[in-house]
Amino acid sequence: MRSSNPVFSRRGFSRDNGGYAGFNAQQPAGGPAAGTDPYAQNPYATNPYATNPYAPQQDAQTGLPQAPARPGAMTIDDVVTRTAITLGTVFVTAALAWLLLPVDPANLGKSYGIGIGAALVAFVLAMVQAFKRKASPALILGYAAFEGVFLGVISSAVSTYVTAGAVPQAVLGTMAVFAGVLIAYKMRWIRVTRRFYGFVMAAAIGFVLLMAVNALFALFGGGDGLGFRSGGLGIMFGVIGIILGACFLALDFKQVEDGITYGAPREESWLAAFGLTMTLVWIYLEFLRLISILQGDD
Repeated sequence: MRSSNPVFSRRGFSRDNGGYAGFNAQQPAGGPAAGTDPYAQNPYATNPYATNPYAPQQDAQTGLPQAPARPGAMTIDDVVTRTAITLGTVFVTAALAWLLLPVDPANLGKSYGIGIGAALVAFVLAMVQAFKRKASPALILGYAAFEGVFLGVISSAVSTYVTAGAVPQAVLGTMAVFAGVLIAYKMRWIRVTRRFYGFVMAAAIGFVLLMAVNALFALFGGGDGLGFRSGGLGIMFGVIGIILGACFLALDFKQVEDGITYGAPREESWLAAFGLTMTLVWIYLEFLRLISILQGDD
């Protein structure tokens, strides 16, 4: 099962197999047997790397890996390292943008212009990577660098004109969501099934479309458009945005778990880092907007 949106469909390692990892509609012979797969609660689970040369040997009866993956397969250390590099790039460029692009009245227009331009470049790089069949570290790190510039400018603006405590609160909120979803996923309180995936995709597409319509109304009609970015509606949609981000984190964790379980090639860890970074940026921005509404004058 795949979304037609390339950014959404990046979540899962089975693009070469024609489906989302763990969500193919048919289970091939030799796949995990019901009751033996650690993800047996998902009847659609399959091995997205049945022909992968790095995959570990599988038990003939259960279809589960029974030996350590060969050298060259992705490990949790690879994912952690690549994610740290990607997030570190975001942080460094955000800090530089905060220091070098002040949002005081004398430089406001210039800083906003550079920030918006960086956001557009980051979006283009993300889309290019989403359409590529293989991970490109240069594209992913380029996305992280330009996204960091945008975050630095917008964070500085909120800190200057709304409340000085908004940025650390948004960071702590993002970290809390990440930790909470990770614990819930590891405890199997969250189960990523086909139904869960479909619900999250539908909700995310609807959310993005509503925000796009609101932006168009604001652009041509002035004000806040349909009111989705301020007041009570803004608070409600901010909370919904954070919940959606938490759901995407669960999909990211499933992506990583499937990749390690089935022996994904090591370079796929860059895709995991890309997905986690995009999700964390989403959650941070939603927290920042929600705090701005709650503590601002609007």
